[in-house]
Amino acid sequence: MASSRAADMPEDDRPTGQVDDGQPTVEDELVGLDPHDPETRAFAEHLDRMQRQQPAFTVEGYLAGVENFADSANRAGGLRRLTAVAVVLLILLGVAVSVWFGLGEIVSTFFD
Repeated sequence: MASSRAADMPEDDRPTGQVDDGQPTVEDELVGLDPHDPETRAFAEHLDRMQRQQPAFTVEGYLAGVENFADSANRAGGLRRLTAVAVVLLILLGVAVSVWFGLGEIVSTFFD
């Protein structure tokens, strides 16, 4: 829950490096580094992902978790990527088997 004082404060009057929730921005962590360097940008994106607060126990939170998993799997390579693909295939196999048995029960109920 955000403070009403922070929302009422104009952008110009806020302390530097602070966003609405009071957390320091990623730029404050990268002082002295070249902002145009690809490694610095990748590290800044990593810090942003690590500091981001996702809503928990909501549909949006679960979808954000799936999005994070997909992004991580796309960035991974080798055995980690193969493991992520195997996990997704096992989940899809479980869904397919559940749907198959569910449809079998429905069909057997109507045509028995």
